[in-house]
Amino acid sequence: MYVTLIGILVHIAIEVALIIRVLTRPHRDPASRVAWIAVILALPVVGMLAYVLLGETNIGRRRVERMKEVIRGMPPVAEVGLGEVANVEADVPERYRHLFRVGKSISGFDAIGGNSAKLMEDSNAAIDSMVADIDAASDHVHLLFYIWLPDCNGTKMVEALKRAAARGVTCRAMADDLGSRTMIHSVHWREMQEAGVHVARALPIGNPLLRPLHGRIDLRNHRKILVIDGRTTYCGSQNCADPEFLVKAKFAPWVDAVMRFEGPVARQNQHLFASDWMSYTNENIHSLLKTPIVAPQAGFPAQVIGTGPTVRYSAMPEMFESLFYAARHELTISTPYFVPDESMQNALCAAAWRGVETTIIFPARNDSWIVGGASRSYYADLLKAGVKIHEYAGGLLHTKSLTLDGDITLIGSANMDRRSFDLNYENNILLYDPALTDAVRARQQQYISKSNPVTSEMVDSWPLMRQLWNNTLAMLGPVL
Repeated sequence: MYVTLIGILVHIAIEVALIIRVLTRPHRDPASRVAWIAVILALPVVGMLAYVLLGETNIGRRRVERMKEVIRGMPPVAEVGLGEVANVEADVPERYRHLFRVGKSISGFDAIGGNSAKLMEDSNAAIDSMVADIDAASDHVHLLFYIWLPDCNGTKMVEALKRAAARGVTCRAMADDLGSRTMIHSVHWREMQEAGVHVARALPIGNPLLRPLHGRIDLRNHRKILVIDGRTTYCGSQNCADPEFLVKAKFAPWVDAVMRFEGPVARQNQHLFASDWMSYTNENIHSLLKTPIVAPQAGFPAQVIGTGPTVRYSAMPEMFESLFYAARHELTISTPYFVPDESMQNALCAAAWRGVETTIIFPARNDSWIVGGASRSYYADLLKAGVKIHEYAGGLLHTKSLTLDGDITLIGSANMDRRSFDLNYENNILLYDPALTDAVRARQQQYISKSNPVTSEMVDSWPLMRQLWNNTLAMLGPVL
């Protein structure tokens, strides 16, 4: 009897301690606090274990200190060689300058001019272009992917890096330890090392049983970065894999969008890669960041925005919401994963309510049934405000894109869900260029042409059980 009583008291003490932690933890919005307290109380043992494993954004104290040390020691971004494009503030219309100031407050990078870019035709064309640039590299190649598969496109990249290393080009390749585990544990990874390619694993898992003691196992490096000779870079949603994406083939093809950039913005992506590389290796590559930036010609202004759990809290939602509120005529978004917080949902609805033609394109079939159901719980309010919703039926629409008033584009790796807001390291590029934005808008229209429109009548006709299911999943949004 006394043992049982002691056990109950210990259980209550742990439960109270966790609830106090939930209530006092910094940067936790009220909805998230309520959701976690409900989970802990409703599922006494499972809920407490879930909070210990998943309740806090923690990658480990040592890793945090190492990352902060690396970032503190990073040299400032060098100035552009051509004076006429070094100051790009005047190249950005006044109505958009505040957007780039938000971006600078996140990563510390100014909007920088002298850039050109091309939107890749499709996933295979993007990989072929990357391989061609690696084959033409003369000094160095830097690569970082969340998912790198040992499939056709994945091995194309392996062979290109091996060829580059063989001719004396310094190649550094990093992949997320969870997302790219099949590549990291394959013969290709070992062959790259033997060929002279420097490899590193981002957020190494180690012993899965002991990993929770050193931070969350599901907190990942979701970035996709390729930099060649410090002058060319790629940014977009695509992982290093075939569009057939064999690990989740039933949702294929994966539909992505990638841009190839030339110009000073490549140096900002270089900084982002270097901060990750030096956080997980002992190699100092500051010398690559100190040389003057060459801008061969005047071009559009662009800015790299890198976010993550060690960056300012709520940085990515702030960027998204700033763009939503800046829209005056048209706002078009594509995203595969949509679990917004309340302020983001309100910002989207506000855009439509004030007359902005607001359109969102989601995949009709989502590889995450939890996120897919939660996303649809937001449809009714969006439609009521006047937001146009389309569900893409030609595969899994994985593109993360935003175009604003035909002038501004945001493209990269960040989704509009809690993982991208709080847990994952992401990289995006914000740019002002009407011509390039027009190309992205055309791509978005292609998605819409292969999509099914969602109407208020359709949502209202959903069975009660479906509505309950979607809304229940949405309630778990703060703990997803």
